[in-house]
Amino acid sequence: MGEAVVNAAREWLGTPYVHQASVMGCGADCLGLIRGVWRQIHGAEPEVTPAYTADWAECGGTEVLQDAAMRHLLPVLDRDDWQIGQVLLFRMRQGAIAKHLGILSQAGAEARFLHAYTYHGVIESPLTRPWRSRVVARFRFP
Repeated sequence: MGEAVVNAAREWLGTPYVHQASVMGCGADCLGLIRGVWRQIHGAEPEVTPAYTADWAECGGTEVLQDAAMRHLLPVLDRDDWQIGQVLLFRMRQGAIAKHLGILSQAGAEARFLHAYTYHGVIESPLTRPWRSRVVARFRFP
């Protein structure tokens, strides 16, 4: 399943960053990429995503993305089990809620991940130490 997830996500490479979007080649944000991969693998999305602002996570303490991931994805509990296709949930700053998502595209010493990043669109980035230190949870597609 991991390889199928990565292959599906790589089809989105070059898609521009567009807040709340999830249309391959036209626009996606980080959640939109995950939603699009879900549709490619499973068909219809499991729930409607409510509208959200760009700063939706700046106020309040509700872990919206983590709660949604727990409803629809399978948590990876083994801290050392890094496999391609896993959905990575990032906390961008200490004390804030987790608000960024990506898909592990290469594991090991040269780890990489796919994500939709503001001003860059859907890209594949090295999972550097700063990025890795922000991962708060990992999930697998069912």
